[in-house]
Amino acid sequence: MQAAVVAMGIGDQLILMSNIQEIKKRRTFAIISHPDAGKTTLTEKLLLFGGAIQTAGAVKSNKIKKTATSDFMEIEKQRGISVATSVMTFEYRDLLINILDTPGHKDFAEDTYRTLTAVDSVILVIDCVKGVEEQTERLMEVCRMRNTPVIVFINKLDREGQNPFELLDELETKLGIRVRPLTWPINMGASFKGVYSLYEKMLYFFAVNKTKIERDVAKINLEDVELPSLLGQRDADQIREDVELVEGVYDPFSQEAYQSGELAPVFFGSAINNFGIKELLDTFCDISPLPQPRPSDTRKVDPMEPKFTGFVFKIHANLDPRHRDRIAFLRICSGKFERGKFYKHIRLGKDIRFSSPFSFMASDKKVLDEGFPGDVVGLYDTGNFKIGDTLTEGEVLQFSGIPSFSPEIFKEIVNLDPMKSKQLEKGIQQLTDEGVAQLFTLDLGNRKIVGTVGELQFDVIQYRLQHEYGAKCRWVNMNISRACWLTSSDKAILDQFVRLKGNQIAYDKDRNPVFLAESDWMIRMNQENNPEIQFHFTSEFKTEQLV
Repeated sequence: MQAAVVAMGIGDQLILMSNIQEIKKRRTFAIISHPDAGKTTLTEKLLLFGGAIQTAGAVKSNKIKKTATSDFMEIEKQRGISVATSVMTFEYRDLLINILDTPGHKDFAEDTYRTLTAVDSVILVIDCVKGVEEQTERLMEVCRMRNTPVIVFINKLDREGQNPFELLDELETKLGIRVRPLTWPINMGASFKGVYSLYEKMLYFFAVNKTKIERDVAKINLEDVELPSLLGQRDADQIREDVELVEGVYDPFSQEAYQSGELAPVFFGSAINNFGIKELLDTFCDISPLPQPRPSDTRKVDPMEPKFTGFVFKIHANLDPRHRDRIAFLRICSGKFERGKFYKHIRLGKDIRFSSPFSFMASDKKVLDEGFPGDVVGLYDTGNFKIGDTLTEGEVLQFSGIPSFSPEIFKEIVNLDPMKSKQLEKGIQQLTDEGVAQLFTLDLGNRKIVGTVGELQFDVIQYRLQHEYGAKCRWVNMNISRACWLTSSDKAILDQFVRLKGNQIAYDKDRNPVFLAESDWMIRMNQENNPEIQFHFTSEFKTEQLV
């Protein structure tokens, strides 16, 4: 760090030093979980403890009594699930905390995976009753790929759940990460009395409490003679025995091991009852990493660099349906972002300025004059951005590692109202720009085919087309198992293949040819018969082509 400062010019040094304090304040993390583990409820309660909201929405048994702050799309309110990443910012203990609340449903995993590229750490929510579930394992695989620091919050301790030691064993076995409890529960379900903080040496008493954030606390050593009078002899003996076992079995907590993604601290609580949240939030502030370096195609970009860089990890159409706005979510990676300043759009090779960038509180927005590494900035977009686009102060580089996935389900979209053809065309273009689905066009008949990784995405697209664009449609199943992008160093050979395959060739939104295969066998056969043509099984290739 010091060597880098010495190597800079005086002007850059001054800019850097003025930015350092802002960077040190930033904490940017995602909350991830399997559906119904309590992720959105935890997000609400973190905002409540942070003073960002006065009352929190509650999601219970998938029926919303009061709509959750972070679930702002109408379909989310109706279904009681999160289907889009929400960004929320609040201040707590002199820190500026950016929370990205992600979809839990596996059909929207792609949005979550991309969001993980824009954060520096993760809080993983586990249901103490269900334990580690399939989607949890998939999310952790993405975290391990980037060595993302993870804190685990085991939720719903007010219900009868699995034995805490069995839960920890399951976490280590299924998620492939060492764990270290920093709080420990005193019973659970109807006899749940609270948690003991091994990190603070404090006893936190539980009470059913969905509205207040006060807490009964005792700073006490477990050997204190008053412990049995507080908990009862049986529970006092049990917590002493459990903590002794924890200290003997699990490695001591190491902030370095946590920040390198090798060790996950574990907390227990009940988000719906505001219990265990403050301990989680306070410890997060103490141990979580500052904004981290980001890899690009030319070098690793350090947040302490004085020149601005950032990348678009999400696009959302109609965040405010009344204004039909299209928003690009930009993660700032280095330097300082300034309102009204021109920045270079690397893919388009042109300079763009933003007169009204903003920060978020779910669907609420506030105009932002400046932003620093770790911040997520909303940019009004007229169609200039694609996911993965990079902005800089002039340096030509492209941030890498934005995941992209091949579709697994394909359906043709059929217009049910010819008078709304333009609305349908605009809607399907904008919604597929968000990245939750991919759009392919068969030139013969101008047929539109949408590919997704889950069935629920089709319901969401259909709902949003009708309610945001006034266009009605239906879906027709397609007998397609894979989409393969085609490239070749010999253009004539590629053109001939495209002509011969005719109705099996579609084009993506950038007019790249795509082979729509009915089976894996058909792909293998065409690969063997056409060795001069490359068949790309993921759309990562598109990012390379577009840079």
